[in-house]
Amino acid sequence: MIDLQRMLDNARNIVFLTGAGVSTPSGIPDYRSKRGLYAQTSNPEYLLSKTCLRSEPSTFYNFVMKQMYYPEAQPNVIHKKIAAASHIYHAKVITQNVDGLHASAGSDDVLEFHGNLYHVYCQRCGESVNYRDYLKSMIHQKCGGILRPDIVLYEEAIDQKLLQKAINILAGADLIIICGTSLLVYPFAGLIQYRSSKAKIVAINREKIALPPDGKMILEDAALVFSNLNI
Repeated sequence: MIDLQRMLDNARNIVFLTGAGVSTPSGIPDYRSKRGLYAQTSNPEYLLSKTCLRSEPSTFYNFVMKQMYYPEAQPNVIHKKIAAASHIYHAKVITQNVDGLHASAGSDDVLEFHGNLYHVYCQRCGESVNYRDYLKSMIHQKCGGILRPDIVLYEEAIDQKLLQKAINILAGADLIIICGTSLLVYPFAGLIQYRSSKAKIVAINREKIALPPDGKMILEDAALVFSNLNI
């Protein structure tokens, strides 16, 4: 039996690695499950690609508007407990999620590895725009340029400074808790190779995922697991 509470209490440098499964209790679909975002269309990688944004901006815009924006979504118990851990244990978060819910929950130290849907800017003039304006139109009213969310699309690289920051965070961790991610998307999935050899790894998921030999799995509903933590 894995005593996650004791592991949290004994750790000095905790890092949470989170993915879309953390936000499903908030009503946001994940990507790769049977009911996830990628199951709704035959070519999701193209629709979320730099090529689509450049050559078919209306197609890109319609897809992200229909499938990705949930502005009414609220942080759930997982986000809230992780935020509490950031206050009590000074835990850090590296997330694949682009929904901003970790920050909304109050986490002190969040690295949004793939960006944030609610940070929007104009590709022509570079000006930042309120996401509510983007929800109304993909055209920047000031200059006529095409707006886009500041997220990492297919065919785009992770910013090297951000990647190095994530590597440094992992290298300093003594407890790594993985939640809500299948660890199939790189370079995010490769971050754990930079961990200290002494760092403990725990993954919380309903299905097994590939972990290093010393990694431990908690095969449970993450919302239930976090609800039972005394944080």
